[in-house]
Amino acid sequence: MAKKERSNFKKIFWMLFSILLAVLTVLAIFRESRSLSLPRLFEVVAGGNKLYLTISILCATGYVVFEAVAICSILKGINYKRSLREGILYSTSDVYFSAITPSATGGQPASAYFMYEDGIPAGVVSATLILNLMMYTAAIGFLGIVAIILNPDFFREFGQAPRILIMVGFVVLILLILFFFTLLKDSDKLFDLIKRIVLFFQKKSRHFEGEQLLEKIEKAHKDYGNCAKMFAGRNDILLKAFLWNVIQRASQIAIPMFMHLCLGGNSRDSITLFSKQCLITIGYNFVPIPGAMGIADYMMIDGFSNIMTHEAALLLDMVSRAVSFYICVTISGLITLGGYLWKKRER
Repeated sequence: MAKKERSNFKKIFWMLFSILLAVLTVLAIFRESRSLSLPRLFEVVAGGNKLYLTISILCATGYVVFEAVAICSILKGINYKRSLREGILYSTSDVYFSAITPSATGGQPASAYFMYEDGIPAGVVSATLILNLMMYTAAIGFLGIVAIILNPDFFREFGQAPRILIMVGFVVLILLILFFFTLLKDSDKLFDLIKRIVLFFQKKSRHFEGEQLLEKIEKAHKDYGNCAKMFAGRNDILLKAFLWNVIQRASQIAIPMFMHLCLGGNSRDSITLFSKQCLITIGYNFVPIPGAMGIADYMMIDGFSNIMTHEAALLLDMVSRAVSFYICVTISGLITLGGYLWKKRER
């Protein structure tokens, strides 16, 4: 009970902290601008191009849906087929908890909870989420490389601090891909470490019942190992997971481009905006702040200010983040809550 209470406290703390951080970020941007305000934002968006606004909203929806498709494609490839409706719950829980926790992988335990509730073995859940996370990370790096190939000057147009964040981001991405690959290639060391930790607590406390837990870990180890071996022999699973993750990331990255067009921006800036947003995503993705709030905005304003006025960059940042992050995360949280209550009702 005490452990559950601590877990609930942490969730409430990070949710409230994220809301506070969001409010402070928005206030800071309003303070920097000479004309921005909430009524002004609604007025500008309402008067914008409805087609491009709709496409932007569809892109934000695609960010959630394509992750669901990626996870479902992996599960289907290893004979654990699940519906898109179930996949949406795995995806929204990941999006929501990743946004309100300091880690970009903070949503993985939430996804794992719903997958386990749907009868997927713990070892299969772990291997599936690690593979999807590896492909998610690889997709960000791939799009960043494409952006640099399109025009190396895009990187040089950022300020010094954003350039450092982007370079560090590339290094972190490479290290994460190697780490996830190692976890899939050699799981014995990971599970041996977990078993040693359990045995340690078992020796230290007579009240700690570790035998049953060790049995569950052993079973998860076996399922994980079998699942990882199936991945190694199935390039089609890996390719599909990578492609769906590329589409997922591209759909979110494209939102500033379409919102720019919605606000009447020049279409010739579209490729530049998309490419810069690819690099911006790499720069803030590893930052241990919930949703990279503040950092993402700073990088977007810095990058966009080279192709439009500073005031226009502030406006584009606000409307883009509203669609791609704030609204998307809020709806994902509501769907996750609904799914959780439904699962409890079914028990």
